[in-house]
Amino acid sequence: MVVKEYVTYNQVHKLCQEAAPRILEQFQPQLMIAIGGGGYVPARILRSFLKQPGSHNIPIQAIGLSLYEELPSHRPSGANTPGQVEIPGTKVTRTQWLDLTSLGEMENLVGKRILIVDEVDDTRTTLEYAVKELEKDVELARQKLGAKAEKTVFSIFVLHNKNKEKKGKLPEDMLEENRYLAARTVGDVWICYPWEAKNIEEHDAMAKAAESG
Repeated sequence: MVVKEYVTYNQVHKLCQEAAPRILEQFQPQLMIAIGGGGYVPARILRSFLKQPGSHNIPIQAIGLSLYEELPSHRPSGANTPGQVEIPGTKVTRTQWLDLTSLGEMENLVGKRILIVDEVDDTRTTLEYAVKELEKDVELARQKLGAKAEKTVFSIFVLHNKNKEKKGKLPEDMLEENRYLAARTVGDVWICYPWEAKNIEEHDAMAKAAESG
């Protein structure tokens, strides 16, 4: 049986608020890249908490990566878990990449501190792909600028990290330098986020029922 955990918008808001001071202190991002579609809402909420007096809002770019596949509807998902359940796939599909019409050129990311935002670190496959591809693109741009150009520093923020064996890997220096932050570490459960709900009242009721026992 698949165990589901329902997360509300209010909980997401508070997780972002809680994480913001550490992100400001340790990462000091100049740009956020949200992985769609789960990273969009956390990135937007974070931007409000990361804004400093007298400074501009941190720009948000979006990339689209797909890894999950739906189970066939005839397969039961267990008691009190209506609807189809998605499972991690095996191949990352790039559906959207950086918008160079607003960035100008890839060279504009060279030497920047960039925060990658997603909702959940499940198998880590999507995060591994995002970091590798972004680092590769930016490194090519840095080489065009010459050896003196500073390196771009990537960090990661997720709402939830699932405590499980990961298929994907992140750069060792990122982990050693604590450039990875999960607001919460949870068990290997299926997390239902509010932006996935077709009936938000039902979703919130499920979350409330779980909290009360």
